[in-house]
Amino acid sequence: MLTPNSLFPGAKVALLCASSAVPEDRLEPSIAAVKALGLEPVVYPSCYYVNRHGYFAADDGQRAKDLQDAFSDPSIQGILCIRGGYGAGRLLPLVNWREVARHPKVFCGYSDVTALHIVLNQDCRMVTYQTPMPSTEYYQPVDDFTMTYLRRALFGALTGPMPMGETVETLLPGAARGPLCGGNLSLIRDSLGTPWEIDTRGKILFLEDIGEKTYRIDGMLTQLRNAGKFDDCAGILLGAWTDCPPEDQERTLEIPQIVRELVLPAGKPTLSGLACGHTLPTMSLPLGATVVMDSDNKTLEALA
Repeated sequence: MLTPNSLFPGAKVALLCASSAVPEDRLEPSIAAVKALGLEPVVYPSCYYVNRHGYFAADDGQRAKDLQDAFSDPSIQGILCIRGGYGAGRLLPLVNWREVARHPKVFCGYSDVTALHIVLNQDCRMVTYQTPMPSTEYYQPVDDFTMTYLRRALFGALTGPMPMGETVETLLPGAARGPLCGGNLSLIRDSLGTPWEIDTRGKILFLEDIGEKTYRIDGMLTQLRNAGKFDDCAGILLGAWTDCPPEDQERTLEIPQIVRELVLPAGKPTLSGLACGHTLPTMSLPLGATVVMDSDNKTLEALA
């Protein structure tokens, strides 16, 4: 697994959108926020609202071209997905991933960007970073915790002990070590049965989601369970379940019970309540990097 060279003050970074369109009033604040990090943003066509295609930032060809061009351009040192939404999965057969693998770069984003992280980690053997995104979070001021760990991801210090707050809970004790994989549960479920299916064997699996009814969370976790993904992995990290209400207050299963019934029978060390995902404050994570988790002591460490 290759860790791309870290960014540095003045580095050129591509701003692109592989998914949904950026609201018109957020593009300029997003550019300003990236400049405030000490980086030089290069805005790709998929960021401009005028290029939107239905519920996408641009048509599939343009969004795939932006991604391919950003990796191929030697003047670009990093790639920041400006937002998520929906649509990254449509790009997977359109990108020359073998060519991408020849140009490893810092790559950041989360949510729908999970579809790209999986391929970059597995097919391109490249460490990538689950981070907040310019037009989703830090186009406006956010907390110091979130920005500190974003900077660590960008500038090369996202190793060592990771922050674990008071919300972290041990669901199953034990220790595990392996490459970190995962991200948004919906996108991970969508990968199953495709050439880009997530491989959890010997890995630490991270899961989070937003805006799903509890029965939908149940269905997606059931699919992963039935596909053997919990049996295959070495350990499990559960992040935020944001705005995931029960579909019927009178008769429902809450997410903790769903996890107990579907995830924990695999017997893998499991921590829940990580401040990561569609939430603020949020930590950044090095996907593809080797991490060590200790459920007994509620610790997570990213190895250099």
